[in-house]
Amino acid sequence: MTIATQARFKYGEGITLVNESGEAYLDGVSGTFNLSLGYNHPVVVAKVQEQVGQLSHMSSSFTEPYVSEVLDRLLDLAPAGIDAGWMRDITGSTANECAVKIAQKSTESTDVVSLFLSHHGQTQFATGISGNAFRRKGFPNSTASNHLHVPAPYCYRCHYKSSYPGCGFQCVEAIADHIEYGSSGSVACMIVEPILGNGGNIVPPPGYFQQLRKLCDEYGMMLIADEVQTGIGRTGYMFASELFDIQPDIITLAKGLGGIGVPIAAVLMKSRLNVLEKHEHSFTSGSNLISLAAAQSTLDVVAQPEFLDDVKLKGEILGSLLNELPSKHKCIGDVRGVGLMWGIEIVDEDGAPDVRKANAIIDAALSDQRLILRGSRYGYGNVVKVRPALVATDDEIAEIVERLDAVLQKVG
Repeated sequence: MTIATQARFKYGEGITLVNESGEAYLDGVSGTFNLSLGYNHPVVVAKVQEQVGQLSHMSSSFTEPYVSEVLDRLLDLAPAGIDAGWMRDITGSTANECAVKIAQKSTESTDVVSLFLSHHGQTQFATGISGNAFRRKGFPNSTASNHLHVPAPYCYRCHYKSSYPGCGFQCVEAIADHIEYGSSGSVACMIVEPILGNGGNIVPPPGYFQQLRKLCDEYGMMLIADEVQTGIGRTGYMFASELFDIQPDIITLAKGLGGIGVPIAAVLMKSRLNVLEKHEHSFTSGSNLISLAAAQSTLDVVAQPEFLDDVKLKGEILGSLLNELPSKHKCIGDVRGVGLMWGIEIVDEDGAPDVRKANAIIDAALSDQRLILRGSRYGYGNVVKVRPALVATDDEIAEIVERLDAVLQKVG
């Protein structure tokens, strides 16, 4: 998105941003996928303002009661078997690092398995376990010997040129070979995104995670679900781990947990994995009171009866509207997603990834339609993401697709 930095925005309301000239832009991607409740949800705003007025920060030596309140809420909502938690992080990057530390300490093993096209954060460690080389250029220490990258379940462009369901889950079967011949023999965990977000909004096929769970059990690996992008209602479920029946040992959260963009992260796990000492993973602003207030009030909203059912319905509307576009625009090769997390893959006339056109669509959406979209930065870079806030109305969802359609008519 080459022209985004030229727009100076003054305020946001719901899923709309308004610039200094009073022009309104429709945000179709929830900021950086972190505005689960839009720009200024009144419940979260009120709670955060109240907390700022009372007490904004204390040493983590004194925040345990406040942390426990949020963790108790999260664990009540978490998938079966997840009954312990850790909240000393402020970003998804370090939450994922914390999860790996937990796996390594509990298994007394070292190696980390992750997927091609995966994204697990921006620290040097998180960059190292992420599945794309472009972020690692210039940082040789990010590719340590105890990281294994394996093919992703990208059915539209299968690494093995196979087709689901007759493929026999070759992408899972091959992991065993990578472990046997490419690891140190001491494998601690496998970390996966339920939907590969930055890699192109890739949704694994039915049965994939069940095969993965069996593999992890076979090798004694912890299975970490990186729900930084999918967690807290994005898929229509509080956790995508429920939707896909992942049965993880550890879950990481961030982005949507802050509701209106307030940074916060959490690591949830099975209680037998609650092995870290406080001094082994802690940050100055981790579990700060402002972030905890945002998380608590976000859960107040998302956990309301029928809220997630409404997200599911909105997701069906969005998916249905997006799936009407390929018949009108030949540049769309695939439409995939669930809940309010969708992507459209842009291709050329031969079906090859068309990065130039994908970028042109995103730029034209902003300049011509005042619609904010984002692209995939991993893999082929040719997927346009559509991920409105969970509070988007049916009319706003329809408007997002209508504006996208207009852009495709011009650019596509």
